[in-house]
Formats: sequence, structure tokens, C-alpha cells
Amino acid sequence: MSNSADSPGTGAMGSAPARRPRFRPVRILTAGVFALAGLIFVTSFNTAKGTDLRTDTSLLKLSDLIQERSRKNQGLDESNATLRHRVESLAEGDDGSTRAQDRRLGGLEKSAGTERLTGKAVTVTLNDAPPNATAKLPGYPPPQPDYLVIHQQDLQAVVNALWHGGARGIKVMDQRLISTSAVRCVGNTLILQGRVYSPPYKITAVGDPERLKQALAASKAIQNYMVYVNVYGLGWDVADEGTVTLPGYTGTVDLHYATPVK
Repeated sequence: MSNSADSPGTGAMGSAPARRPRFRPVRILTAGVFALAGLIFVTSFNTAKGTDLRTDTSLLKLSDLIQERSRKNQGLDESNATLRHRVESLAEGDDGSTRAQDRRLGGLEKSAGTERLTGKAVTVTLNDAPPNATAKLPGYPPPQPDYLVIHQQDLQAVVNALWHGGARGIKVMDQRLISTSAVRCVGNTLILQGRVYSPPYKITAVGDPERLKQALAASKAIQNYMVYVNVYGLGWDVADEGTVTLPGYTGTVDLHYATPVK
């Protein structure tokens, strides 16, 4: 017998055809995924340029929007004050008004806080504690973030104490308070009459300086605040300002309220 007859893969039909490799789409898909991942890494590297791509830009945009609206509200307040002065000038030229009515109107404007007020004043300044603050006195726990910032109730306590001490007028930052003013905080910022402020917060009151300072010292809420001043370093300063002039309130005095649906 010949060697060709004994060789494997032979038979009556002759040599068997060679086996072709199977087509495997999974391999091509895997290679595509790796290629796409590499492209993403290269693009991320070129875009970052050493910066943090995870920064929340929405917060930055929101902060910019708040500041823009605050500046716009300030401009509207100033425009409203200018128009109010023009109206008052026109009213003074009206022969139909009497001196008694003018005096009564002037008294109402002073009580409402829309006119400037001059007198001896006391200024209270509140500020956040240093970021590395620790408990200065034994027996107190380590500070929590909440302990180190000025809260709405702290500002309200000062304003209420000054009113209780006979203040004739109060200014918070650069705005005069009136009967409808609301001292509100959102996070670590003060929102007052449509404008936004950051600490330190400065509150100025016109009145008898001694009575004003006595009212501050007698306030239970301020006494509690002073614990955090002494332990954690919250800012607190009371100073005589001498004679100052508070600005008149320049915002709208219209009251807005809900009405029932008919």
C-alpha cells in the first residue's frame, strides 16, 4: 500500500477541503469598545488641561444670576427713589396743599422710614468665625459647621433688641428698615429687600446710645449668641458711631396680598 492511502484526511472522495476560520463579531465589538474608550480618555485629557472637569457649573451660574438680580434690584431702588423725589417736588408746587397737610405728610414719612434720619448711633457688627476655629473653653464640644456662621435668628435678635431699646431708625448694611422689612438668610447669605449680602453684617441704629447698648446686653437671644462668640470665635463688635445720617427707604411701599378666587 502506498503512503498516500494511509495519510489522514483522505478517502474515496479524495482530500478534505481546508477548514475556514469562523467570523466572530464579538471580537470586533470588543476592539471597538477599547478604541472608543481610548478616544474618550484622550479627549478628556486635552479638554481638562489640568483642571477639574467635575466642577458644578450650574452652581456658578446660579451665583452669577443671584448677583445680577441683586444689582438690578439696587438699580431699580435708586430709580424709584429718584422718581419719588420728583413726585415730591411736584407736590410741593401744588397750591392746593396746606401747611398742616405738609407737616402731617412729613411726620408720616419719617415714621415710615422713607426720609433720612440724623442722630447719634450705635453700630453692631457680626461675622463668621475663622475656618480653623476650635473650642476655646473646656467642656465644650468641637465646633460643627453650623456653630461657625451667622444665622438669621442672630441678625433678627440684634434688630429686635435695638427696636426694644428705642431706636428711631435702623439700617442693615446699606438699606433702611421699615415696618415691612424682613431680615432673612439663605445659607450663609443675607437677603434683604431683594438684595444679597455676605458677612460681615453691619447694623446701625439711631437713638440713645446707652439705651441701645443696654437693650443689646439684656437680650436673651444675644446672650446665647455671646456663648458662641466666647467659645468658637464668632464675630461681635458694638461701637458708638457718633452722629450719623441714615438713608431713607427707597424701595416700594405697596403691599401685596392674596385675594379669594371668585
